[in-house]
Amino acid sequence: MKCLVQRVSQAAVDVEGEQVGAIARGMLVLVGLEKDDDRVRVERMCERLLGYRLFGDEDDRMNRSVTDIAGDLLLVSQFTLAADTKKGTRPSFSSAADPQVARALFAYFTELVRGRHNGQVATGRFAANMQVSLVNDGPVTFLLET
Repeated sequence: MKCLVQRVSQAAVDVEGEQVGAIARGMLVLVGLEKDDDRVRVERMCERLLGYRLFGDEDDRMNRSVTDIAGDLLLVSQFTLAADTKKGTRPSFSSAADPQVARALFAYFTELVRGRHNGQVATGRFAANMQVSLVNDGPVTFLLET
């Protein structure tokens, strides 16, 4: 499981001209699920994501998590994160989870995050053509893997 995490001052996702999710200060999380992913990995990623320190403290050091600041989260499924790009000029998606499995794991991940986080949790729409907009604060971007 891979999560590309971006610290944002705002972010939104639209599908067919309709805004389906939007947040203020917090994290935009692009979620990629791979063939070997399961509920255990999803649970571990939830813990890492909510505890990952990428927000500044009083000394402007990255010592606060999204939980610490009661920030928002925007979770967006993105199967292209599972691409193998090691060779050639075209990505291979052979390591990506089956769409039905990925849908179930993404739903489980969303449920876990919503259950464990006291801030707003918004999502995109699974398997849709989404337009994501954001203001990356920093910029600060990390790739978390389990």
